[in-house]
Amino acid sequence: MSVTMSREERERFLAGVHVGVLSVASADGVGPLAVPVWYAYQPGGTVNVITGSGTRKAAAIRAAGRFSLCAQDERPPYKYVTVEGPVTIEEEASHDERLELARRYLGPEGGDAYVSANPTGGQIVFRMSAEHWLTVDQSKVNG
Repeated sequence: MSVTMSREERERFLAGVHVGVLSVASADGVGPLAVPVWYAYQPGGTVNVITGSGTRKAAAIRAAGRFSLCAQDERPPYKYVTVEGPVTIEEEASHDERLELARRYLGPEGGDAYVSANPTGGQIVFRMSAEHWLTVDQSKVNG
């Protein structure tokens, strides 16, 4: 029996709230960079990650032109979705987009406090178009 998710299942899972692990070839050649990130995704859309424009993560994404993101559920039955593709847009992150992402992970009160405590300047959003997907849903083992 296949444990692979259908397109609908993988997109629904990725749209859920998970801390993702972003992986990208390192711009400094030291090795791949893998870091936990907040992300936003709507089925059929781009995978969006906001970071500081001067960060190591931003430099690596710019140099590689692509990244991968893995989202997982660590509770049994285990599930994960990994998606990889090119960055199609890099632009300044709007206040509203930053607030929406912070509220997604911290709730309304925590998200508002987070954005208030972290100035807007220098925050960018990378939008990645999904080209390659890997998925596992262990709940399908017992079918």
